[in-house]
Amino acid sequence: MQAAVLLAIAASFCTATASLAQRQGAKSVQTTGGFDARLLLRLARQPVWLLGIVSMIGGFVFQLTALRYGPLALVQPILSLELLLVFGFLAFAGRRRRRIKPRDWLGAVAMSAGVAVFLRLASASGGRLHAPGSSWLLAGLVTLGVVLAAVAVAFGMGTRPGATPSRRAAILGSATGIAWGFVAAVIKELSSHLGGGLGAVFSTWSLYVLLVVGAATMLLASHALAAGPLAASQPGFTILDPLAASLLGIFLFGEQIQTGPWDLAGEALAVALVVAGAATLSRSCFIRGELADPSCLPASIQAQAASRQRAASR
Repeated sequence: MQAAVLLAIAASFCTATASLAQRQGAKSVQTTGGFDARLLLRLARQPVWLLGIVSMIGGFVFQLTALRYGPLALVQPILSLELLLVFGFLAFAGRRRRRIKPRDWLGAVAMSAGVAVFLRLASASGGRLHAPGSSWLLAGLVTLGVVLAAVAVAFGMGTRPGATPSRRAAILGSATGIAWGFVAAVIKELSSHLGGGLGAVFSTWSLYVLLVVGAATMLLASHALAAGPLAASQPGFTILDPLAASLLGIFLFGEQIQTGPWDLAGEALAVALVVAGAATLSRSCFIRGELADPSCLPASIQAQAASRQRAASR
């Protein structure tokens, strides 16, 4: 279990780097507002986006190895710390230009505490190496149905009242999080074949399903990042990915978590802390990347701006 935890932490560092790089690349690429199959081709011309792909591959390798040693309900919640790492990096890099607000610290503490409490109370364990084919079929159809419904809603909003880039990004981010949860379950299945060597890996169906579903999910994630602000799409990435993966771990692989009344109450509280922390951090000036908001500026700069405004009004 300790190896799974350490590998999951390494994977979260890689995915945080990938998120930063892909976010930067997506900023410079325009979308048509609908589904754009050529989006990945345009993004591939951005060196920073390619760096994100390399980091994503590194995260995949660490995640694959972590899932070989630990259950989905343990590994995926740790990967949700990606948002916390993204915030930490942006806060360190931009500390001279932006002010770290108390609510940012509260969000970081809430998210860290929520993940730690959930892992401690859930105590995920057990599980089988392979899931029955009928279970995989049901899980795949349900996931596909939910994701397609969300995509249809996002791209069918058009100019209807309330159809904003933020709302579209939030819906696509939620769909992406659910899809990544299913991808994690496929990675878990693939990890069980690592001991058999390359022959066993290339002869299993999970590798080819992973390539197809992973590519489709990456395209969906790119649309979510390009559709609106990261503050809208990131909560779906952060929250629904580990939640969907944990549920699939229980359904497909028979993983066990503590289900006593007090355990469930504590786990629900921990999830609520993660949700609150992720929502708060997603609205941080560092995550949003906004300098136009005066509250994002350091106190000294705010004072100078106020002084100039008073002088100009005289």
